[in-house]
Amino acid sequence: MASRKPQRIPCPVGGRRRALEYAARLMAWGMLAVGMHVAQTYGGMRPASPRFRGGLAPWQLRRAKEILSAHLDSSIPLQEVARECHLSMSHFSRQFCRTTGLPPHKWLLTRRIEVTKEKLGDRRLSLSDVGAACGFADQSHLTRVFTRMVGLSPGAWRRALE
Repeated sequence: MASRKPQRIPCPVGGRRRALEYAARLMAWGMLAVGMHVAQTYGGMRPASPRFRGGLAPWQLRRAKEILSAHLDSSIPLQEVARECHLSMSHFSRQFCRTTGLPPHKWLLTRRIEVTKEKLGDRRLSLSDVGAACGFADQSHLTRVFTRMVGLSPGAWRRALE
């Protein structure tokens, strides 16, 4: 049996030296990919979050939060907040949600609940007074929203503070 000489396969990138460089680069990228996979899967490393684009400018977000926080105890039309930020109402709503992760109304309810938690520490205030001061229609509205968002009724929260 005659031994045959192996055929040479032409390199797609041209030249032996370039082929070695190509192979080394490919090997390095492969090792980097495997290393990242192991680090993320088993090492608790998380990939960097993608760069955030769009949303409200810092001054717009600050102004919107100031206005909404100043009107916790009353209702302010979203149109006025959007006008202060020099945006249309629909564009403001989308960009506010994109920036904060919450629609304006949900953010306002969350802020009202934060203030309610602070005011519940004052035992001199009744639950209905706390609700009215934080912009809820009545005590049942306060209880419904507070229980849904916190998991406890305002009375139970107040008792737990003791």
